[in-house]
Amino acid sequence: MSTILFLVIVVVVTALVFDFTNGFHDSSNAMATSVATGAFTPRRAVLVAAVLNVIGACLSTEVSKTISHGMFDDSVIQAAPAMIFAGLAGAILWNLATWLFGLPSSSSHALFGGLIGAVVVAAGVQGVHWGTVISKIILPAVIAPVVAGVAAALATALAYRIAHPTNPYSQKLFRNSQRVTASLVALSHGTSDGQKTMGVITLALVAGGYQEAGTGPHWWVIGAAGLAIGLGTYSGGWRIMRTMGRGLVHVEAPQGFASETASTVAILASSHLGFALSTTHICTGSILGSGIGRGTKVSWGTAGKMGIAWLVTLPCSGLVGAATSYVAVRGGVPGTIAVICLLILGALAIIRQAGHNRVDFSNVNDASEVVVAKQDPELGREPRTLEEVRSEIVGGTKEQENAQRMTTGSMA
Repeated sequence: MSTILFLVIVVVVTALVFDFTNGFHDSSNAMATSVATGAFTPRRAVLVAAVLNVIGACLSTEVSKTISHGMFDDSVIQAAPAMIFAGLAGAILWNLATWLFGLPSSSSHALFGGLIGAVVVAAGVQGVHWGTVISKIILPAVIAPVVAGVAAALATALAYRIAHPTNPYSQKLFRNSQRVTASLVALSHGTSDGQKTMGVITLALVAGGYQEAGTGPHWWVIGAAGLAIGLGTYSGGWRIMRTMGRGLVHVEAPQGFASETASTVAILASSHLGFALSTTHICTGSILGSGIGRGTKVSWGTAGKMGIAWLVTLPCSGLVGAATSYVAVRGGVPGTIAVICLLILGALAIIRQAGHNRVDFSNVNDASEVVVAKQDPELGREPRTLEEVRSEIVGGTKEQENAQRMTTGSMA
């Protein structure tokens, strides 16, 4: 086996591993609000999302073309296929690290950052088409979440004007509608994020001389990428789903419907235009917008942590990609093998750490720091946390229990 063929195989396998991590890391984008409102059970949610991610990945290739022959100079890429692997390694490690802490950072930006860092170290800044990076990645990353958030806020306000929130029929209607909108978000997520892995694999095939520059992904690349992101989604990104569904705002069915509708429109439109933006950013912006439109209290502390994660994703994954690129490109096959070993060890360490604080379908909706609702003028009630509500449901608050004991004692 030639060195080039070995490197191409390594890149293809690593790209599919990244696609798998993208699936469980970003599965929350589609289903977090639907699980939070009860429109879907957690297990059914990830099953539906997995199937639709596979289908969505096969619907378009515009974003994959942006990555395969839009971001980098073709002659530079052909010179060093090992640096593509190095960029993927940086993206995978960042995905796993943010998954461990339940931070919905952008898998897309982790990928772009890792690739850019790897290319800059291996070929210099001239190897990156910075105009494409700014117009197709950075600007959409800033604009799209704001647009989606405003749209979700307006749609939420309109939904609560049309249907009174205390009307059980209205709540049921919105929950049923959420099954459609959440499915569309999952479909659009596959259309957007599945293509990014296709673009990377195509990039590796071009670099290895197995495909002509400027051509789209082969059918087997489309199928493999779709299957990988689908399997990753089915594994369930419960940690990030909990942050998205319960960590920002308390989401009711009308809010979930509005945020999912806004997310779907924004993601599909951007994919059609070839913008390689982050579905995580769009969905998070929509959820925040739905909370603002409803008037519920937003957990700005959690939102701030997510914002910091967004800001540091590109540079941090870029630094990791640069470091792994230095080892893989300068070290040849031994260097690539060393990076593979480091990647495996790092992934195992993160997964082991995650086992100490397991999050799955049984506790995905638990979050004590999230305020359930704004003060209701009709009830005169202050905001409560989920833990307080849960306490009332199972047996009353501590004050009620103490009062009951005192009453029993006085009667005795």
